[in-house]
Parts: sequence; structure tokens; C-alpha cells
Amino acid sequence: MKFGGSSVASAERMREVADLILSFPEERSVVVLSAMGKTTNKLLMAGEKAVGCGTTNVSEFDELSFVKELHLGYGSVTLDQLGLDRSIIYGLLDELEQLLKGIAMMKELTLRTRDYLVSFGECMSTRIFTALLNKIRVKARQYDAFDLGFITTDDFTNADILEATYPAVAKRLHGDWINDPAIPIVTGFLGKGWRSGAITTLGRGGSDLTATTIGKALGLREIQVWKDVDGVLTCDPNIHPKAKPVPYLTFDEAAELAYFGAQTVLTSIVLKSNITMFDIVSTRMLGQYGFLAKVFSIFEDLGISVDCVATSEVSISLTLDPSKLWSCELVQLKNELDDVIEELQKIAVVHLLQNRSIISLIGNVQRSFLILEKAFNVLRRNGVNVQMISQGASKVNISLVVHDSEAKQCVQALHSAFFENGFLLEADELEVLHDGFTSHPNGTIHSP
Repeated sequence: MKFGGSSVASAERMREVADLILSFPEERSVVVLSAMGKTTNKLLMAGEKAVGCGTTNVSEFDELSFVKELHLGYGSVTLDQLGLDRSIIYGLLDELEQLLKGIAMMKELTLRTRDYLVSFGECMSTRIFTALLNKIRVKARQYDAFDLGFITTDDFTNADILEATYPAVAKRLHGDWINDPAIPIVTGFLGKGWRSGAITTLGRGGSDLTATTIGKALGLREIQVWKDVDGVLTCDPNIHPKAKPVPYLTFDEAAELAYFGAQTVLTSIVLKSNITMFDIVSTRMLGQYGFLAKVFSIFEDLGISVDCVATSEVSISLTLDPSKLWSCELVQLKNELDDVIEELQKIAVVHLLQNRSIISLIGNVQRSFLILEKAFNVLRRNGVNVQMISQGASKVNISLVVHDSEAKQCVQALHSAFFENGFLLEADELEVLHDGFTSHPNGTIHSP
């Protein structure tokens, strides 16, 4: 059973998770947890801020205060009641502050140090939750994944799990269960580099991978990934309160949604904010070969993942995957795209556009002209200028790039147009859905 950051963001949420685990008394559960709430983002922001300041200022960071209040706000009142040794949480927070001071002193945040920095979130959430279970007489045992047997490559911030992990994890968990049965509470997202022995992370969404790895290692019949919403919805309910459950979903649609909606909730209209966009213009593209290869080799050499792409005879527009850049704020603070611009300017005219959003319309869009007609009419009425459009080869995703300031308004208007105003009935009347494709009342289009 895997629970994300929003599921363990407070004392009340943690109690709800405990009740869920207890609702499966016949099962021998293994629990994987993410960091509490927005802890990971705050830790990364604190690390970036530390690079540009002196050691004496670290203790005054708003991000560090947030992390302390989030964990001690829960722990200070109930640490004794939970039976949790105060030194465990206090010790981790002290270690965290010392690490930030070290970053400030060196004025450098390496990828290795970044992984060590963000690991504090999962280490603290699992210790608090383990203490909660033990307090209510449910025997639990906390594990740090990097000590449990998760062996990875040394690709810090985006490590791959190695095959040696599976027997190591199975041996440790089986052995501990036989000697002293207790529910394992495991840190998601973390591992240990096989060469360096240092803490690594599995990239954004890595806690889900932790859970599936344990499931495979133990040969479990089921892996449950719990969310704080009632299933897959037509839109993020935080953006539009009329989001509806989606009763049908194809594998291809789920694959697109998993990528574009991984940060929040699976939806049929997905918003991905704070992206970075490049416009690359060069007449060298005209009738030539190899130009695109040169462009993408620059991103490859710098370790930056490209998201959406659109091309013409003399230009390329593309967006960068924010999960690989961690957050728009970090990009702005570190100016880590300067090297990209410098290299691209050797072969083209380059325009960098930040504070953009991708709106993805997920569904089987075999007749995409009707989807686009409706979408652009809605956007025109709302005075929104689309800066890029991309349709993947899977034909289940049309992506539009707009300015961040217009994104939520766009999603709300599109949701109303597609899911609340009879659009699908109009589509049926026009007989655009054919060749075995059917429309469901929730607004998604599916193959049988």
C-alpha cells in the first residue's frame, strides 16, 4: 500500500491512513510513504537558497521553518503519546540544518547532495507514522529503503533500480517477519548507489516505483496506490469543482494521463504548470538533414528531458519536462538553462519562454478536428492565445501551451464546454465517432 505526500500531510491524514491499513486485517500489508505534504519542494528550495547566502542565514529560511513546523507541529504535541524518541525527529532536523549550512559554506549543491537533502522528508514521515501505529497497538517497523536493500545506479536525482534489489529486499523483509512480525513502513523514492554507497532518488513519482519493486520482490498479488480523490476525474477538482469520475479508461489514455497528470491527479483535461518553452528558428533546417539531431543532442549532453515538440520548415518549438528540472523556481534561481541557450545559439535564433502551462486533452481523438474546433472556439471567446500545439503519435493526446496566468481559466472553460454542455451528444449526431469507437457519458472516448 503506497500513500503519497497529501495522504500523510497532517496528523488527521495519518490517522485516516492508519484506519485504512487496519481495514485489511486479513492482509500482511507493506506500507510505502512519501514525504509529508510539500516537504520535498521546500527542501529543494532551501538547498538552492543556501547556495547564495551565508551560513548564519540558514536557520532563518522560511522553507526550513516550514519543514520544522510541519513535522514538529505534529510531533511536539504527540511525540510522547506516540512513544517516539524525540531525538529521532529533532536529530534529523538538526542534521538537515547542518547540511544546509554546509551547502551555504561550499556555495554548491551537487546532485549527490541534493538527493541526500530531499531524503530527510521520507525519513521523518515514516518514523512518525511507525510510531503512530505502534501507539495504537499495531506493531510496525520503520525501514529506510537505502538500508533495506534498494540498490541503484549512481545517477543521482534519477537513479534506476538494479536487479540485485529484488533478492536483497525479499531476504530482509522475510527474515524480519519470521523473527519478529511487524508491518513494514518503508521510505519511498530512495535508494543507495551501488558504487558510491550514497543515498540516491528515483525521480519524481519514485515512491510508486518503490511500492511496485517491493511487490515484485515479495511476489505479492496486489499493489495499491492510494490517492486523496475518488478515482480518475475529468479534471483536477482543485481547478474546477464540477470534475466528474471517469468510469472507462483505455490503456493508452491511462499512459498519457500518468505522464501529464502525475503531479496531481489523473484527469481527462490535464494541466501541467510552470513549464519552460523554447522557440528555435533557423533557415539551416530548410531541406537539410541532421538539424534536429543536433538540437536534441544538446539537451541530451546537458541531461535535460524534452517534453512536447512541434516543428515547421524552419523552426522548432519544444517544452522541457519540469519533473527533470524539479521546479520552475529552481530554474529561475539557478539559471541552469544558460548553457542550453549558449549551445543552441550557435546554430539558431533562440527564444526562451518561461511561466507557461501545458493543457492536455486526453481521449481517443481519431477525429481531432472536432476537438480542436471546439477548443479553439472556447479559447478565442476567452481571449487566450495558444503559443504551441502538439499531438502525439498515440492519437490520444492533444497538448496546447498557454501562459501560466491563463491556464486555470482555460481548464475551467474547456471543462464546461466538453463535459457540461452536451458536446458529446453533438458529436454522436455528427457521426464522427465510428469504426468501433464509442463515447461514454463522462466525456471520454474509448475503444472497446
